[in-house]
Amino acid sequence: MEDREFYVPYIEGSLGSKTKRVLKRFTIIAIGLIIIAAVVFSLVQRPFKNSTFELTSTTKITGTFHESPYPMLRVKVADNSYKNILLLGFGKSSANPFLEKLLAEVPHLNGRRLTIEGNLIYYNGKTLLQITDEEKVILENQKGNTPVKTALAEMTLQGEIIDPKCYFGVMKPGYGKIHRSCAVRCISGGIPPVLATTDDNNISEYYLLTDLNGNAINKDVLPYVGQPSEMKGTVEIMEDWYILKLDIENLTVISEASNIYSTDI
Repeated sequence: MEDREFYVPYIEGSLGSKTKRVLKRFTIIAIGLIIIAAVVFSLVQRPFKNSTFELTSTTKITGTFHESPYPMLRVKVADNSYKNILLLGFGKSSANPFLEKLLAEVPHLNGRRLTIEGNLIYYNGKTLLQITDEEKVILENQKGNTPVKTALAEMTLQGEIIDPKCYFGVMKPGYGKIHRSCAVRCISGGIPPVLATTDDNNISEYYLLTDLNGNAINKDVLPYVGQPSEMKGTVEIMEDWYILKLDIENLTVISEASNIYSTDI
């Protein structure tokens, strides 16, 4: 009869040579599989974007407030050079609830100088500011100039409608089906919809979306968020932002895989 090994934990030396070989082989195989799985996982993941969300620190920004039609601060960054910082609220909210107290005192804020303390979000040349406290929105005595919009041309563009808060910094990289659902909730909460496009040279451009009259268009675009689409409208430039004035009837979903919210990720 073949001798069977019997391991007794509290008896030193009871672990037989055959059992040792089996355990050693199992350990080597297990470690190898873990390494292979880690390598495969890293290869299929998309790289993190170099976007920034300053969640744990706040910054005070002073600029000229304007709604075009979304709340922004126009900030001078150099001689004859300005950046328009898109204002957002906390969570999946627009900036409007955090401006209500000040608007009750000063109904017409367009062109007024404000100092706002909040969390900066920035990526790929765009800057946003999250407001978390209405008390940190301060009216200054001065007035300033609001940006001028210039019509460029009627254009047909292809891309995906994104919510800029998550895409530009809060969620990194912010890809996948779950993030599409999040984008829908953000835009329905008042965060401005943005069309993200990428050309053949992998250069991205971003367009704030409005209706034909230049008004907010959040509700109308909800069914199309995160779906590759083609849309035709009038493109305007407002310093560092493009604006696409869109008739929703001129928006068509195209049969391509999403580069941002792919359900395969």
